Amino acid sequence: MNIKLSDSLVRLGFKQALGVTLYCALIGIFFWKGNEIFGKVPNYAGPVAFLLLFSLSALICALIVFYQPYKLFFDGNLPAGRQGKNEAVDLVLATTGWLFISFLVFLSLAVFIG
Repeated sequence: MNIKLSDSLVRLGFKQALGVTLYCALIGIFFWKGNEIFGKVPNYAGPVAFLLLFSLSALICALIVFYQPYKLFFDGNLPAGRQGKNEAVDLVLATTGWLFISFLVFLSLAVFIG
């Protein structure tokens, strides 16, 4: 089986993965320094805010990763029809690969530096 991703899809996958990584890094800082910023939360609003942030984060990451593939998949202006669907899947796979590399980098930093 010969799998060849175009350079533009690999670059776009990298940009999407970088966006998710930077967003997660910002949320990570929020969790890391949350007690210093807000102090201890003694009421019901703290866990609710956490769950809302978790849900919002899932939505934001999904938009970053899946919006462009969605447009490619459902674009009816493509001459070959299936090509957009193949590119959409290839873009999701490229983004997933870059995200996995980002995960390994941060896992290595946590293990070897932390």
